Amino acid sequence: MVVLNREQDRALLLQSLEAVPVAKTQQQQQQEVYGGGQKGSSSSSSHVQEAAGPAKGQGEETSCSLDPTDLLFLRGLMDSPIMKALIKVQDTLEDGVGVVEPVSTGSTKLASQLHLLCEASTSAPSQELAELLQRPHLLALLETHDTIAERRHAGDATTNGVSGCHNNITFMPEENGHPVDTIRMVGLRKKPDEPLGLTVREDESGYLIIARIMAGGSIDRQGLLHVGDAICEVNGMEVETLKALHEEVAKCRDSVTLKVIPALHDPPAANQCYMRALYCYDPAEDTLLPTCPTQTATEIGLKFNKGDILQIVDQSDPNWWQAQVVGGRGRRTGLIPSQELEERRKAFVRQEYDYVHKIGICGTRISKRKKKFMFSTKKSMDYDQAELILYEEVARMPPFMRKTLVLVGTHGVGRRTLKNRIIAEDPSKFGTIIPHTSRPMRELEEDGKAYHFTTREAMEADIRNHRYLEYGELNGNLYGTKLDSILSIIRSGKMCVLDCSPASLKYLRSSSEMLPYVIFLAAPGMDEIKNLYNIGSAFGYSSRNLTFDRSSSIRYSSRRARTLESLASLYEEDDFKRTMEESAKLQRAYDKYFDLVIVNNDLNDTLNQIVEAVNRLATEPQWVPVTWVY
Repeated sequence: MVVLNREQDRALLLQSLEAVPVAKTQQQQQQEVYGGGQKGSSSSSSHVQEAAGPAKGQGEETSCSLDPTDLLFLRGLMDSPIMKALIKVQDTLEDGVGVVEPVSTGSTKLASQLHLLCEASTSAPSQELAELLQRPHLLALLETHDTIAERRHAGDATTNGVSGCHNNITFMPEENGHPVDTIRMVGLRKKPDEPLGLTVREDESGYLIIARIMAGGSIDRQGLLHVGDAICEVNGMEVETLKALHEEVAKCRDSVTLKVIPALHDPPAANQCYMRALYCYDPAEDTLLPTCPTQTATEIGLKFNKGDILQIVDQSDPNWWQAQVVGGRGRRTGLIPSQELEERRKAFVRQEYDYVHKIGICGTRISKRKKKFMFSTKKSMDYDQAELILYEEVARMPPFMRKTLVLVGTHGVGRRTLKNRIIAEDPSKFGTIIPHTSRPMRELEEDGKAYHFTTREAMEADIRNHRYLEYGELNGNLYGTKLDSILSIIRSGKMCVLDCSPASLKYLRSSSEMLPYVIFLAAPGMDEIKNLYNIGSAFGYSSRNLTFDRSSSIRYSSRRARTLESLASLYEEDDFKRTMEESAKLQRAYDKYFDLVIVNNDLNDTLNQIVEAVNRLATEPQWVPVTWVY
C-alpha cells in the first residue's frame, strides 16, 4: 500500500477533480439541476461513485491513489438506501415548478353565483353543494385567495408585509399523473429489550396505519410519530404487510429509521380518569388484542385483578383503553378492553367459555338455564343482577368516616349476630334502625322498642313514595326499613349498621347521603356454619336449634322426639351445601358493590376484622365512586 503524506494527498485529490467543470455559469448550473431530468444531486452522486471506482487489491494503487478502506466506505455510503432516499428528497425539493399563477381574482363572486344556481335546483347533490359554499371556513379561504391574487396582479408586493410571499408557493411534483404524498423520515432511538410501544393496523388501501401509541412508551416519549401516520419503510426496506413490519423492526437494535406519511388530522386529546376494576383480566387469554411489532399479547395487554385501581390514560379507541395499575410495579401502560367491547363479548360468548373475565368462586355452579320474562318493576332485582358493570369510575379522597356499615350475606351466615356485637362493642359510635310494621301491637309491646307500629295504608303510601329502603310481607303484615330512620341515626353522629338485602345495595351505593361501607360475609365450611347456628341460638340471635341429639329419639320414642328429629334433619348436610351455594350466588351477582369480603370462619376474628377495617377509614385515603364527589 502506498503511504501518502498530507501534501501529496491534497495534490492527488485536486488532480482527480480536474475532470469536473468548475467554471460554469449560474444558468448552466440551473440547467443541470432542473432541466436534466435525473441530473442535479443524482449526477453528483454518480460522479462520486465513478471517482471512487472499485477498490483494487491490496498492494495496488486505486484510481485516485487514496486509501482503499475510505473508498469502500464512501461507495457503501452512496449505495445505502437511506442516502439514496435523502438524495431523492433533495432532488424533489430543488426541482421546483416555478411560481404559481392565480387563475382568477373573483372566486368569491363565482362561489356566490354558483350558490344561487344550486339553491334553485332540487337535486340532493346541488343542495349539499349550496350548503358547503356557505360555510364560514370556505368563504374565508376564497376571500384570502382573492386578496392575494389581486395584490399579485396589481404588483403590490410590499403591502402589509407580504412582500414576495407568492414566490415561495410551490407544488410537489407528480408521478404518473398523481400528486406525491408528503413523506417524513423519522429516526427513533431504541433499547434492544424495550418495545416501541405502538400498534399497527392495515387499512382498506393496504397502508400500515399507526392505530395507537402506548402512553409512556419509547415512541410516546420521543414524540415523533402520531396516531394515523402510515409506515412505508423501515431502515430503507419497504414494508407492505404487518408480518414484514414485525420482521424488520425485530432486526433493529439501537435505532430504527421509518419513512412515514403523516396523518392529516391531529389526534383527540386524552381524557384521563381512574377506574376500579370489578373483574380479573389476563391478556394471555384474550385473542382479540391488537398486534404490535416486537410485543406479545402479555406485553401489550395489562393484567389486573379485581379491586385494582386503573388510571385510564387514553380512551380514544372505543374498544381498547390504555391504562396503568395505580401502585403497580413500574407503572407500565398496557391495553385493557373497554366497557363496550366487554358488553359485546359477553353477549356473544357463552359464560362457560368466557376465559377472559370469569369469576371463579369455590362451590359455585354456572346454570345454563335462561330466564325469559317481560319487563316488570317487581323483578328489578333480576335486571340489576344481569347488569354488566366491569369498571367503576372512582376518585381519591382523604380519610373520612362512612355513614353506614352494611353487612350482606346469605341467611344463617351470622349477619344479625355480628350486627348486635358491633353495636355492643361501641354504642356511642354505632347504632341501628328500628323497623316499621303494619302488624297490630301485641300485649306488653311498646311502640319504638322492637318496632314502629303504623297502619297498612300509611306504609303502602310511603312505599309508593319511595320512602322505604326495603320492605316485605309476612303473614299478611308489612315490615320495612324506612329511609328516615337511617338518616336520623346518621344525623345523631353514629354510623348506622344495616343487615339489609343485597337488592338494596344499588341504591345505597349511588346515594351520596348514605356513603356505605359494604362488607360481604361469605359462608365458611359446613362445620363452621353449624357452629354459627349454635352460637346464634345460644345468644338468642337465631331461631334455629341444631343441638338436637338423635339418641334422644331412640330413648324417647315419642311423637315430640320424632318431630324434633324431623326438624333437625332440615339443617343437615344438604342444607349446609345449599347455604354455601346461595352465598356464592350472591357474591357472584353483587360483588361489584362490595368493599370487603370476609369468610366468617370465626365470629371473634370476623368482628375484629370489621372493627379494624372501619378504623382504617379514618386514617387512610380512600377510592370512592365519583358520584359521591361530583
